Amino acid sequence: MQAIMPFSQCKPIFILIFSLVSFIMLPAHADATTPNPDIDLTFVTIPAGQFIMGTSDLNAAIADLPNPEAAMINDETPAHSVLFEQSFKLSQTEVTQKVWYAVMETRPGPGKNWQAKHWQQLPVVSVSWRDANRFIDKLNSLSSKHHYRLPTEAEWEYAARASSIGLRPFSRLAMDEYAWYLLSSNDEIQAVAKLKANAWGLYDMYGNAWEWVADWYSPSAYSNSSKVNPQGPSQGSKKIRRGGSYHCPPHLIRSAYRAADLPDKAYSVLGFRIIVEDKH
Repeated sequence: MQAIMPFSQCKPIFILIFSLVSFIMLPAHADATTPNPDIDLTFVTIPAGQFIMGTSDLNAAIADLPNPEAAMINDETPAHSVLFEQSFKLSQTEVTQKVWYAVMETRPGPGKNWQAKHWQQLPVVSVSWRDANRFIDKLNSLSSKHHYRLPTEAEWEYAARASSIGLRPFSRLAMDEYAWYLLSSNDEIQAVAKLKANAWGLYDMYGNAWEWVADWYSPSAYSNSSKVNPQGPSQGSKKIRRGGSYHCPPHLIRSAYRAADLPDKAYSVLGFRIIVEDKH
């Protein structure tokens, strides 16, 4: 029987607080076809633009927490402007078990996930950051036209916000319509794209499975971050994961919340999504 993920695995290095966002709005759309016919993924074009990353509205963020006195917000501050000079293409969903198996021919994660009737539509989980990059390396070796990678932390938050301002792109009352979390998921992983997409057409950016991003974790990253196309710290011991999971309570399901783990760690609540670029 699969062990229940301890509640602590919903927590990042610090309990953090959320941000206020300002966007340059341009239309985004879901691509009609998958760039690589070997994988069943659709990619969404995320427009170039600018936003405020990190925690700005401290009062709203603190009010959202069940125990504000215990909150540590240092690594979500200072809020800072980030500019993306070019658009990028992010997978519309997390990488699914179907896509993972087609590329890697392995079955990581709980056996019950692979025995489910809808196993192909479940996010692949129990993959470490290094596992995710092994998948990406294999995928890149199969494609002559496209290059795949993990999103940066800034790209992830920009895409998740999708022009929204506030703790999350939806109210707490509407959370069940957009996110699988502890109060809506029956504490089980769910098939991708069953709930509403965000304003830019991305599914499950919040809840269902945590998502690895490319960046190393640093508590002072936001104090030293580049304002244009930031890539995160050049070194560290832990990698960032974003978005929360089906096992998380609602106050952890928000845009600016950060968590981090050793790159070799793998949990049954942790997956990833990818970016595709043209090879030059």
